[in-house]
Amino acid sequence: MYLVCGEALFDFFTQAAGGRSSELEYKAIAGGSPFNVAVGLRRLGVESALFGGLSTDFLGERLRRVLVEEGVSEQFLVAFDAPSTMAMVALDANGHPRYSFRGEGCADRALRTEHLPALGAEVRGLHVGSFSLVVQPIGDTLLELVRRETGKRLISLDPNVRLNPQPDVELWRTRVEELAQLADLIKVSDEDLQLLYPQTAPEQIIERWLGGRCQLVLMTRGAGGATAFSRQHGSFGVPARPVQVKDTVGAGDTFQAALLAWLTRAELDSPHGVASLSREEIESLLTYAVAAAAVTCSRTGPDLPHQHDVVV
Repeated sequence: MYLVCGEALFDFFTQAAGGRSSELEYKAIAGGSPFNVAVGLRRLGVESALFGGLSTDFLGERLRRVLVEEGVSEQFLVAFDAPSTMAMVALDANGHPRYSFRGEGCADRALRTEHLPALGAEVRGLHVGSFSLVVQPIGDTLLELVRRETGKRLISLDPNVRLNPQPDVELWRTRVEELAQLADLIKVSDEDLQLLYPQTAPEQIIERWLGGRCQLVLMTRGAGGATAFSRQHGSFGVPARPVQVKDTVGAGDTFQAALLAWLTRAELDSPHGVASLSREEIESLLTYAVAAAAVTCSRTGPDLPHQHDVVV
């Protein structure tokens, strides 16, 4: 089982403008990066659970219902009498999302250290990422969890920077650096690296991360494909899959879920397993994740693929 940690929320997508300026139409879809990764893992055939706060309001109960229907374990969910976070999403001409979050004081941020669960051997790894890393109190709670579990099971990190809920780039940078020293596997987009380190070449940042525990960094580049940076095998990439892009919502989360699913099926989902990957295995891992992300880009919204949808 993989334990994915962080927020669950509803994305409210703006629909085509109507005839009256005073009216806006929205389509609400369950999401949040950790929520998507947990669901994506299950769709790709891997047991998963979400460690996060869920509201007892209507939206929170709906999120719980989706998780149950998708087969994500409820074991680590914590209920709070606080509102659910809402993210307002507008897509640009290229299908790239722009987010505006309504989350202060909401349930997904409410996790404290007293909510940290005991983990059994069935939990093979932890994944952390997105704005839950930097909003409080959940940010410090997840850092404590990763510190407690590093070295015991696989730790994966995807910064997935969202400046709207937390605009302090220095805070983001500090927290990402703390977690990067504890992670075995890091997935990061070129856009995130540009936001965090606008004056520094990505390779320089990644080289520093590989100097800690981390064995493998995977950088996504949108239409440019993805590049692996391995402590053992250097850097190399694979191209993107040609696809008619509807939008890119959920593509990064799909890529992350596919990485973990591939490692699980190969029985390499451990710190030692990631360290032992050959160049050929890393290339297969990248190719699978790129293929999975392409499926999501061909769909509207965060509609992550099932195992049978991904053709390598």
